[in-house]
Parts: sequence; C-alpha cells; structure tokens
Amino acid sequence: MRQARQRLGPAPLRALFDLLRGPAATSAVAAVRWRGLLPVVIDGTMIAVADSPANLRRYVKHRCNNGGSGYPTLRLSALLTCGTRSVIDAVFDPSTTGETTQAHRLTRSLRAGMLLLADRNYAAADLITAFTATGADLLIRCKTNRKLPMTRRCRDGSWLSVIGGQPVRVIEARISITTTTGSHTGDYRLITTLLDPRRYPAADLVGLYHQRWEIETAYLELKSTILGGRVLRARTPEGIDQEIHALLIVYQVLRTAMVDATDSRPGLDPDRASFTTALHTARDQITQAAGVIADTVIDLVGAIGERVLANLLPERRIRTKARMIKRSNSKYQARGPNVDRRTYKATTSINVITNDP
Repeated sequence: MRQARQRLGPAPLRALFDLLRGPAATSAVAAVRWRGLLPVVIDGTMIAVADSPANLRRYVKHRCNNGGSGYPTLRLSALLTCGTRSVIDAVFDPSTTGETTQAHRLTRSLRAGMLLLADRNYAAADLITAFTATGADLLIRCKTNRKLPMTRRCRDGSWLSVIGGQPVRVIEARISITTTTGSHTGDYRLITTLLDPRRYPAADLVGLYHQRWEIETAYLELKSTILGGRVLRARTPEGIDQEIHALLIVYQVLRTAMVDATDSRPGLDPDRASFTTALHTARDQITQAAGVIADTVIDLVGAIGERVLANLLPERRIRTKARMIKRSNSKYQARGPNVDRRTYKATTSINVITNDP
C-alpha cells in the first residue's frame, strides 16, 4: 500500500478534491441562507505531521517553554458554508505561513451573494479590500479599541465608517449569556459591508455571527472524529499533500451524503445529521466490503443516509461550556481536579451599544 501510494502521488487526489469541493446542493434554503445571502466562514487550524527528516525539511516544530514541540505542524485554512459545513476551498502550508496569507489565496473562491464571517484576525485593511473585490459581503469581528472614524449614525445604533477606502458599518453590542451558574457579559464589535440597517438590522447580524463557530465544529470532525487525534502518518511532504487531500475528500463526500439524506425529508435542517454516524456507517461498508463482493447491491450513499435519518440529532439549542486546553501534560488532570466539564443550557441577550465611539 505504501509503495502504491508513492507511485500514485498527490496529483490525482488534488484533482478529485477540486471536483468535489463547493457548497452542497440542498433544498433547505431557509437553513443555509440568510436574507438571500449564503453565509460562509474562513479560519485556520494546526495539524501535526509525522516527525521524519523529510517532513522536517518543509515543516517545523514550534518552540515551547520546555523545548520544541514533539511533532512538526502544518497550517490548514478552509472556506466553508455555515449551513451544511461543506468545504468550498482549502489550502495548507508550513505553520510559518500565516492565516491572513492563506486567506488571500482563498479569495479565489469567494463570489457575489456570499456573506463571509471571520474573526478579528481577518480585519486587516488590505484583506478587507481583497475580500470585497470578489463581490462577497463581509461580517467580521474587530478589536473594540481600534480607532475608526464615524461618518454617520444609523437608527439601529450601528454607525458608518471607512476601512482602507471601503465603506463599512460598525456594530457594537453587549452580549449576555445566562445559565444556572450565573451570567457572563462581554462587549463585541463587528464590521460589515451590509450598509442598509433596515434590510440588515444590527441585532440580527450579531445573532448571525454566532455561525462563525461552525468551522470549529468542522475542524473537530476532521481532526478528532476522522483522525481520532492522531498525527498524519505520511513521512514525506508529497505523502502529506496526498493525505490532507484524502482527508478533505472523505469529509466532503460524507457531508454530501448527509445533505442528500436530510433533503429527502422536506423541512429537515442539515444540522440534525450526525457526522459520527455517517463516518461509522461508511467504515462499516468498507470493512464488510459491501458492494464489492459479488451479488451485492452498491448503495453506499443510501446506506449512510438511512443510518443518518435513523439517528438524527436533536434540534440545535444554545449551550455553553468553559474553554480549556485540549491536550494536557498529564493524563490525570488537564487544569486541576475542580475543572467544570459540564455543558449548560443557556439563554442570550443582545443589546446594541449606541454611545458615540
């Protein structure tokens, strides 16, 4: 298998990913679009690769307090649809390449009719100019202490400004989240190219921005559900290229099968489909050689869809959980024995701040 992979090389898998990538076709328009726009999200993540001499010539280890990290890493940046979590485009490089550099390359897949959600790392003026040049609209978090001139106040409490020659609308909001353990309040600032406050109210945009976290769920599915937290196995950069594209292909094919399944029931939100169920069903099909042995019926997508529909997730609800490190230096405790690992039902309130900046 290893020698066959070396003969194959990464080019065929690159071509297959290029064929499969893009928003999943779905009839659940209300679940994947917002006021006629397609919300998409961009962000990056780190993936560890095998510690081999060949890989170290391209990928580097991070410096840590106790020396270098155990494995070299790469940075993967992706552009996803929020509603179906389908991969529109993805790039990866050594971790020395920044997310904003990769974002410039991902602008090739932005289109008019998309609404790009991103965190404050992407609020640089040159990057905003590159994003808007594609025709896509933006909804990006911005640092609250950034000096922005106010040209006009809008009725909904937002105000107009300019960044790098691009007119933007600035929304400042105070968000409170309440659980049985108490309340937590924080101030947030968003910038958007949607300048009409009547068609796109400030409070609605703040609520929509929460969908930016869909890409974090997608990265969890890639790194924890498919890979199981393991390091990529390939010991050469060409093998890493092949393995990353194979990972993205498997993810995209499963997402397509999940959307096909939920589309078979009108009104069913794609969020109700379980990625873990789809992955385990696909693995069972391969392990059992279903559709390969003579006299069997090839029905891979149908088998996945049936299992997904039989194990639907509950409707999405607002929950909160304290953030903590994902890898501890001890298997006995991550951050002490008193860390609260429970997830709480929550309610949120959004108040647009109308004080002059």
